[in-house]
Amino acid sequence: MYTLNDVDWKHVVILFGTPALALVGFATVPLRTATFWWAVAYYFFTGLGITAGYHRYWAHRSYDATRVWQVILMAAGTGAVEGTVKWWSRGHRIHHRFTDTEKDPYNAKRGFLWSHIGWMIIKQKKNATVDISDLSSDPLVAFQHKYYLPLAVFMAFIFPTLVAGFGWNDWAGGFFFAGVARLVFVHHATFCVNSLAHYLGEFTFDDRRTPKDHFLTALVTLGEGYHNFHHEFPADYRNAIKFWQYDPTKWTIWFASLVGLTYNLKMFPANEIEKGRIHMMQKKLDDIKKTLDYGVPVEELPVLTFSQVKERISETGKQLLIISGVVYDVSKFMDDHPGGKGFLRAAVGRDVTASFNGGVYDHANAARNLMSSMRYARLEGLVPEASVSRED
Repeated sequence: MYTLNDVDWKHVVILFGTPALALVGFATVPLRTATFWWAVAYYFFTGLGITAGYHRYWAHRSYDATRVWQVILMAAGTGAVEGTVKWWSRGHRIHHRFTDTEKDPYNAKRGFLWSHIGWMIIKQKKNATVDISDLSSDPLVAFQHKYYLPLAVFMAFIFPTLVAGFGWNDWAGGFFFAGVARLVFVHHATFCVNSLAHYLGEFTFDDRRTPKDHFLTALVTLGEGYHNFHHEFPADYRNAIKFWQYDPTKWTIWFASLVGLTYNLKMFPANEIEKGRIHMMQKKLDDIKKTLDYGVPVEELPVLTFSQVKERISETGKQLLIISGVVYDVSKFMDDHPGGKGFLRAAVGRDVTASFNGGVYDHANAARNLMSSMRYARLEGLVPEASVSRED
């Protein structure tokens, strides 16, 4: 049970104060068209600062970037007010190393609300370690970490207000809509990577952990919704690997590479990615097969010699025939045989392997599947040549 001492009040003020302030803006300030589109543009800019910058560049090093690109992404990510690169990336690397465990700060198994926002409201003990030496030695990361508060206030609230104010004289709209309301949307879009992406979708490549792939989550999170892929191949600069899948973060990184701002874009080998997909397809097929009746397994059938087969036919009247060393009871199928009862009656007491496989008619897969439900015994020993049917 949590107490007030367990609450991280700094995060509470940010996460609950900004939505309240945004509602004040919507209630008191008219939303102008220019401000609306500026808020949308700034939403994408700051959101990509998190997805292309904090996440795919600093947390995973999935590509390399020039210092100019790093500064652009850091400025954008700072405007999203989600902590410093160093703090954010450390937590995310822990999340990948300890996914779905008690050491995972966003542990989805603790519930949707916990992984979405609860982990920031409740103070957590630092009970896991990861290597962030690359971040600690980066002077740009160190600069942001040292001056984060003024940088965040400027990028989140002052800068968007200045643009709208000097641009079209909408100071209040710039603050409330491009600043505050935009920030709320960026927050919860990003938070959906930790929550929605672990609850909605498919296990495309692995089902041992909670991350899933879903188009809806991708729409909400600027392309981070193919999360099962990401957790399997975190060093890949892409989340979406199909050209038609929505991943503006991938496109941004790729377009930046055309002008030399990004380079060494990492991609996991396609052959290994496909192995993961096929593995999960096979698991799904195996699960479906468990619901179907494939008859008694051949190795579990009783063993009969050919003479014993003839005796069973004589004593019980069962219509038994032999195909590929397995004895089948076709008594109940005599009237339903597509080729007529006569063909089947002529096969009783004989080895009709050759005839079944094309000597008379090469039977369809459906016929072979149906035969599995008619298994009666395994044949031991040879069949006399006179009792082997080879042609029509």
